[in-house]
Amino acid sequence: MINNSKKVIEYIVQWLKTYIEKTESNGFVIGISGGIDSSLTSVLLAMTEYPVLALELPILDNRKNLLSKKHIDFLTSSFLNVNSLKKDLSSFYTSFLQIIKQKNNQSLALANLKSRIRMMTLYYYANEENYLVVGTGNKIEDFGVGFFTKYGDGGVDIQPIADLNKSDVRIISKELKIIEEIQKAKPTDGLWEDNRLDEDQLKATYDELEWAMKITEEKKIPFEKFKGRKHDIMKIYQFLNKKNNHKMVPIPICKIPNYLKKES
Repeated sequence: MINNSKKVIEYIVQWLKTYIEKTESNGFVIGISGGIDSSLTSVLLAMTEYPVLALELPILDNRKNLLSKKHIDFLTSSFLNVNSLKKDLSSFYTSFLQIIKQKNNQSLALANLKSRIRMMTLYYYANEENYLVVGTGNKIEDFGVGFFTKYGDGGVDIQPIADLNKSDVRIISKELKIIEEIQKAKPTDGLWEDNRLDEDQLKATYDELEWAMKITEEKKIPFEKFKGRKHDIMKIYQFLNKKNNHKMVPIPICKIPNYLKKES
């Protein structure tokens, strides 16, 4: 866990400035979900004073009182370098459903499709403006249990908060006065029409999974030694880590031996 949130904020903002100068990009583009991760990341981007395009990309979103609009209003009123757009991608999504003749809207493939449609939209605007697409995943999601869509919300140029656990994200969000309603909201990826929570899908809370990740990384205690709920959490963590490992490592490349290559 971080011990100085102000210093961490300064470090991330400076890292972003250094990276964008190095790549000679003109600004940042980010998708705003109304969750704490994208809210925090967008504020950190805005603090760089480089142009930020915040995109709201609903797909058949029937939730009321969306926090994404509240946060975008907060961003645009607080930072002159932030612009926003809202693009409803529902017709794009439903057109695809018609093409593949899919009637079951609760499949994992379609949940991931929503994330990939959003990724394509982010990159469209990024390419138009020479901006960087910014990811919003935290450490436990990106490197612990792989709780993201490959080539969806995992398809980004940079990941400013990917070395912060969810608990760290909460601490920094409080420091930066992210809307309290967002800070208190239960995490959801927003990809399911029944609005299921992350905890429903993971079968554990982020705090529990962070604990399991720490124990696993330290390799101090074999998980078989734990009993009850702790044993269950370790099993969940190790199962998800193994299952989603393909998302968290470089794409495998078949390396051709030199003896099979002709000399040029």
